[in-house]
Amino acid sequence: MRGMTGLLWETSLLDPEEGIRFRGLSIPECQKLLPAAKPGGEPLPEGLLWLLLTGKVPTIEQVDALSNELRNRATVPDHVYKTIDALPVTAHPMTQFATGFMALQVQSEFQKAYEKGIHKSKYWEPAYEDSLSLIAQVPIVASYVYRRIYKNGQVIPAHDSLDYGGNFAHMLGFDDPAMQELLRLYVTIHSDHEGGNVSAHTGHLVASALSDPYLSFAAALNGLAGPLHGLANQEVLIWIKSVVEECGENVSKDHLKDYVWKTLNSGKVVPGFGHGVLRKTDPRYTCQREFALKHLPDDPLFKLVSNLYEVVPPILLELGKVKNPWPNVDAHSGVLLNHYGLTEARYYTVLFGVSRSIGICAQLIWDRALGLPLERPKSVTMEWLENYCKKAFA
Repeated sequence: MRGMTGLLWETSLLDPEEGIRFRGLSIPECQKLLPAAKPGGEPLPEGLLWLLLTGKVPTIEQVDALSNELRNRATVPDHVYKTIDALPVTAHPMTQFATGFMALQVQSEFQKAYEKGIHKSKYWEPAYEDSLSLIAQVPIVASYVYRRIYKNGQVIPAHDSLDYGGNFAHMLGFDDPAMQELLRLYVTIHSDHEGGNVSAHTGHLVASALSDPYLSFAAALNGLAGPLHGLANQEVLIWIKSVVEECGENVSKDHLKDYVWKTLNSGKVVPGFGHGVLRKTDPRYTCQREFALKHLPDDPLFKLVSNLYEVVPPILLELGKVKNPWPNVDAHSGVLLNHYGLTEARYYTVLFGVSRSIGICAQLIWDRALGLPLERPKSVTMEWLENYCKKAFA
């Protein structure tokens, strides 16, 4: 179904040449126009949520009010933690994360309203309530999973005065202001990528059956956990570290070329390069590169990523099989997180899931407000295809 136009997605649009636009605004425009935690800083994710929901750039007062609203909704019942704790600590972080949202589903306002017979013209109201609560709860569940797996279960409570991205960094255990800025940027740029990607489409599809936002988001997370989608950000850092292991941090470009060819000739792909829609360098990669140039220009892994930017695309073009040889968002994020101490690559897809809750839930509210119907494409059998081809070429 690649390239088939079949979805209405109000919150963002992906252009093959320009990249993602959130309600018509490019990433550089969002960085310029959306309120920040400090002058010249990265945009606050709450500002992007306001933009996606309303189509308007918020004032700092509106963003502060939304931050406060999310803080007031940021409570997670004990049974959710107990449900996660029933899983082995060795379970993949995404499995534990998605399980948390299945457990949270029991508090769904949408499900309760539907069971009471709410009129379909008002479906969007409990969908809105669930969605805002879910977005508020996401960093709490995500940080609980991180602390459970990697920090002996020593949970850090939320801070009453921090914004969404800053609080997420704090609950993970990172109070470096630069790390807080990184997570503000990360959550903002990963939040939405129009409707055709697996996680966004899955959330829309499941919600079209009038499943509540919790069920829909849990399903979306299971799509995000796939290696061809969100799990790719985990694969990139693992591959980059394998380069360092075999070639050293100061590997020459010629030696780097040899390693890239070795990867390709073994039947594997170079993770972090190429995209199903984009035909130029992902602007999400570019803004992360600018962040690195500003905050960590001498980081050895950042220098390696910069060299890969020069080395990999010509090799992929030489192969002649790749429409887009340029780096995507996953090619850079792991190196930034690693620099500030979040080195556990298996956890990176959970960060992606935190971000994606904003886009998926914002669109889900509009799905219900617009009365979008059940998604039900037509399928055919292999026999049908064979007969069709026989007739077509007879």
